[in-house]
Amino acid sequence: MNAPLYAIPGQTQTAAAPADSTALPTSAARTVGEVLQESNVEAVLDELERDLVGLAPVKQRIRDIAALLVIDKLRLNLGLQAQTPSLHMCFTGNPGTGKTTVALRMAEILHRLGYVRKGHLVAVTRDDLVGQYIGHTAPKTKEVLKKAMGGVLFIDEAYYLYKPENERDYGGEAIEILLQVMENQRDDLVVILAGYKDRMDTFFQSNPGMSSRIAHHIDFPDYNVDELLQISLKMLEQQHYRFDAGTDGVMRQYLERRITQPHFANARSVRNALDRARLRQASRLFADRDRALSAHDLSTITAADLQASRVFQNQN
Repeated sequence: MNAPLYAIPGQTQTAAAPADSTALPTSAARTVGEVLQESNVEAVLDELERDLVGLAPVKQRIRDIAALLVIDKLRLNLGLQAQTPSLHMCFTGNPGTGKTTVALRMAEILHRLGYVRKGHLVAVTRDDLVGQYIGHTAPKTKEVLKKAMGGVLFIDEAYYLYKPENERDYGGEAIEILLQVMENQRDDLVVILAGYKDRMDTFFQSNPGMSSRIAHHIDFPDYNVDELLQISLKMLEQQHYRFDAGTDGVMRQYLERRITQPHFANARSVRNALDRARLRQASRLFADRDRALSAHDLSTITAADLQASRVFQNQN
């Protein structure tokens, strides 16, 4: 599955399921190598390592979970285990740290190892689950669950489901439905909750039933400047753009300034910065309407395209 790098959470989206949308059959595999060869799950792990910058502790946890699932399949083949392990997860970290992207990869790993039937991911927020009047929440939540069955349901900013200060809030109803499905149909659905760590901790303290159903907690660290620069280069490459000679140094200066400012969102802020640089490049080329533009002209971001940012103007 060629999911886009650094997918931005917060919007309802469904990842395309792999071509084979049925769970892998029980095999006679007796070695780790045989399970890996049958599932080709190692290709997903290698892709995760190759395509995502940084996130070393996250990548290791995903590998650990994959290893557990491979061993569980070997145990199942020998009749040592009959119950599906709990695979519900919580991803915590600041915006733009790759939580949705890793969830997409996790869905594919689970599918390839036969733990979910389809391997698709449905990403939602509170608004997709909670209604605004009596009788509205249950149908909304059940419809989302129906779409997610056989795959992974990713709930971003999950703590917004619980609003104890509002007596007329219907988030509690959505939580109760989720709890039932997470327990009774955990062999057909994996739920990943995501959000800021401190708010998720508070959410779990207020919802012990939800906390008890989460088997894996993974914290996503912020990117440093070097990693953010690598991400910017990868994003440009994906869009068939590149920096002019020396412009990567200007991008580094931009990141060093931007990372200290409010509302910084890691890879999401990098994407926004590059989008604005492309706008300035387009305006610059548009103004020179009589010049024949080469492929190099059309695909190059210059230092001036970055230096026009308010980040430089506000911090001299």
